[in-house]
Amino acid sequence: MFSTVDMSRLTLAAPVDSMHDVMRACSDLGCVHIEDYTHFEEGIGVGQAIQNQDADLVSSLLLKVRAVRSAISVYNSKGSVSSKVAKSLVEKMSSELDNALQLIEEIRESEAEIATSEDQLRIFERLAPLEISLDLLSGYQGVEIYVAETQNSSKAHKVFADMASRIEYLCPNGLVAVACAPEDAASVQIALAELNAKAIQIPAVKGTPKERAMEAKKSIAESQSVKDSNQQKLDKWAKENGSNLVVVEEYLQREDAIYTSPTSLAVSNQAFALDAWIPTENTGKARSKLKNLASHLEIEEHVDDHHHDGHDDEHHGLEPPVEYDTIDATRHASMLTNLVGRPKYGTIDPTSMIAFTFPIFYGLILGDAGYGICIILLALLLKAKLGHDPMGAIASRILMNMGIATLIVGILCAEAFGFVIEDWSPFAAFYDMLYNSTHNLLEGTVFAELFGLTHTYLPFHRAGGALQDYILLSIYLGCAHLLLGFIIGFINVMKAHGPVAAFFEKGSWLLILIGGSAHILRFITDDSYGTFEGSIWSGMVIAGVICLIYGLAVYEGFGWLGGIIMGPIETFGLLANTLSYLRVMAVGVAGVKIAEVGNNMGFANMADAISSGDILVAILCLLIWLGVQIFALALGLLSPSIHAIRLHFVEWMGKFYDGSGRAFAPLGGQPLHVEGNA
Repeated sequence: MFSTVDMSRLTLAAPVDSMHDVMRACSDLGCVHIEDYTHFEEGIGVGQAIQNQDADLVSSLLLKVRAVRSAISVYNSKGSVSSKVAKSLVEKMSSELDNALQLIEEIRESEAEIATSEDQLRIFERLAPLEISLDLLSGYQGVEIYVAETQNSSKAHKVFADMASRIEYLCPNGLVAVACAPEDAASVQIALAELNAKAIQIPAVKGTPKERAMEAKKSIAESQSVKDSNQQKLDKWAKENGSNLVVVEEYLQREDAIYTSPTSLAVSNQAFALDAWIPTENTGKARSKLKNLASHLEIEEHVDDHHHDGHDDEHHGLEPPVEYDTIDATRHASMLTNLVGRPKYGTIDPTSMIAFTFPIFYGLILGDAGYGICIILLALLLKAKLGHDPMGAIASRILMNMGIATLIVGILCAEAFGFVIEDWSPFAAFYDMLYNSTHNLLEGTVFAELFGLTHTYLPFHRAGGALQDYILLSIYLGCAHLLLGFIIGFINVMKAHGPVAAFFEKGSWLLILIGGSAHILRFITDDSYGTFEGSIWSGMVIAGVICLIYGLAVYEGFGWLGGIIMGPIETFGLLANTLSYLRVMAVGVAGVKIAEVGNNMGFANMADAISSGDILVAILCLLIWLGVQIFALALGLLSPSIHAIRLHFVEWMGKFYDGSGRAFAPLGGQPLHVEGNA
């Protein structure tokens, strides 16, 4: 759950004649990640894609499938099928693909004809004020004719005054048409430039512009009718064949991967070698599948022993690819983790933690029950529209969790659409019970005294009496979050380089964070405690800074001078990281105030207007209130998401995360719609 899938190294050698069978077996396994061969030696090179009739057919069909997929939006509504069924669908879909491509081509031709006719229509409409047959504007010898657009056509008489006796011109509104002898062409062009005129290319057609414009409109209508008819046929085709198209695409991609896989292998005249990774849990299945096809087969579990020998040998120099090992409840959060790269192999995977902490942070920032319900409804709508798509399903799941967290926090804060609902009759009894239980639970306890929460209770009005508690909650949340990050970093460094390196690289930060937080907390809660008073906590900070200087100098390569300079500076950086969590409070209060402004300006005035019978003012206030609420909801979707992501990716994951992991990509891809043979 908190680590990635354990990987084993698979090396295989076999005669060239069995290459296709081996590659197909690897594809059927669905868990073989092949590494590209890069160590070129004499007599050994990279293989070539398998060339035969089946490979050519697969490549050709795959191109057709991708061409159709690029033009239509389809999804698999029937579920996954076996490879045998998928293969039969390929044969069935071959002629169907040709039909779809024909419709797509006809639609594109219609679009091209419409675009051409629309261009001509624009020209004809611009020339309409001339009311001259278009064939009279070209085709003369010894006469130059210019037609141009200009906003200064009323000034044409003045511009052409000096040459009026030598030229013929018309200047209807927005246009200038001039006929002149070749020797006056330069003067006419200068005059047109003075009018800021833009030349119009005259089409070589007959008839007046008005007549040609009508014909262009008719052509557009006919082409649009053909396009609409073909689009309806294509939509019907997509509805009938969409699921099969998705299945066929995955099947063909898997087959194409098999035929092109030799380009990743080391091949000689007689044999080939394959270097790959497989999940350790699949080693037995892989060995059973491949042992009869290979002359040499070795599967060895990867062991990261960097901190034992002090260097990477050639065998261990290549890190295994990374496959997430999360449970179903948290797998959706891998989309967030992927934004900063997959975790380095052998390190702790934070995906399962992010699945819980990200919506919690988001909910603590937005914290409004009304907006939470709206977000839940948006998530349900997104699932209904895009739930068939894997990415759409994940996005709707994340949005749903954000909405649920916001709803829960909103209930605890007694806030809905910016209103405080604590005293509303349907909820008053519940909030009385909530207040009494939390007040009695915290009053006089050591926990409340220690953390300065003696006056804390629920419901928790963030922008009201609980503002101070909201600030403390943000800081405590930041300290706990950073503490978890440093603990994870300590474990990662210890696994890679041993406990000593882990202590100086991450343990020093734990001493500074714990000691500094406790020292500041005691200063806040104990009036007799001085700012610079010596204690075990301040001693931890000093010890942590000394260890940090040593870690920077020895383990991080800064040298002693660099360590002495950077150690104290980095310590203040940790303070900035901790205070950064105040954005939970700041953005949350800002959202509350925006909603309150809308309620005061819109809802309250609307109620007054209704009571006084001023309907128009009431409607105006209602529109203002709805506008502010929509703005607040849109801002609530965007701003808390950005800040919650920042607190995870920058403040937290920066303490331990290495996103250099490579994605696990088995030959043939992950099966989504076509079940493997293995």
